[in-house]
Amino acid sequence: MTLLSILSAPKPFTDPHINVIQQNAIRSWLSLGDEVGVLLLGEEEGLAEVAAKLGAAHEPSVERNRHGTPLIRSLFDVGRQNSASPFLMFVNSDILLQPHLVDALKRVADKLERFLIVGQRYDLDVSEPLDFSPGWHTRMAQKCSLHGRLHPRGGSDYFIFPRQCFVDVPDLAVGRAGWDNWMIFEARQRKWLAIDATSDIQVIHQDHDYSHLPGGQPHYRLPESKENVRIAGGERRIFTLLDCSHRLENGAVLPAVVSWEKFWREVETFPLVYLHSDWLAQGFFAACHPLKAFRELRGKMRFRAAGLK
Repeated sequence: MTLLSILSAPKPFTDPHINVIQQNAIRSWLSLGDEVGVLLLGEEEGLAEVAAKLGAAHEPSVERNRHGTPLIRSLFDVGRQNSASPFLMFVNSDILLQPHLVDALKRVADKLERFLIVGQRYDLDVSEPLDFSPGWHTRMAQKCSLHGRLHPRGGSDYFIFPRQCFVDVPDLAVGRAGWDNWMIFEARQRKWLAIDATSDIQVIHQDHDYSHLPGGQPHYRLPESKENVRIAGGERRIFTLLDCSHRLENGAVLPAVVSWEKFWREVETFPLVYLHSDWLAQGFFAACHPLKAFRELRGKMRFRAAGLK
């Protein structure tokens, strides 16, 4: 029986570099063993052909927003409908995975019923098809240790969770800022353990430019990212890996490391996580970050004033 179903919504395979790194990523997922299934979602150009060539399952029918971007809600729903595994993983289509991920999942699943596993990625320059002959993951880990760069904790590129979790997802657009942050917020609010697995799970992001996006802009500058933040419930619900409640270290699920930054962040988010109050959350944010709160308020007032002209 398949333990884990990997879901992803690749970009079009029209750009030569994107084509190479996406095929590298998919091949790494398919090499994880018989306990892992791979389902590619969407009807982007070249996807059906690549799925057939590599031997991955493919489902083209997913719902999209008015910009034509697939919705996370639909991707998760279609993934459930086309798999029977107890655990799902959504991963961005440029991420290389290694076999130790399966072992890490098993350790967490042995202890918990509901959880979210996330973690930082390593950024690595990759421009050629990778060699997936035996021992590839050892060679890749060595290359990453020499040339990889640990990405900041602001964004997340993979999410592992039991299939009964995240069944009620807003209409967030994939590949745009905000939806990954909402995942951590939702886990914390629902009292599922949000586990930062950076220490035990090494995932590698193959660097690329943003030529595949409108205007060649980074995703966080697009109007869809602002829509994602609004749909997610606003800026206060933009959680990062700092907001994880636990960590996975040497196979053990442990409380998150306490620091002054972590302490004050927990104070700031207490109304959202434990009281489910957006109004109190805004008040706590203003108390913790008066200058930021003032600038936000000034920006909103200027925006409204401009709209009246």
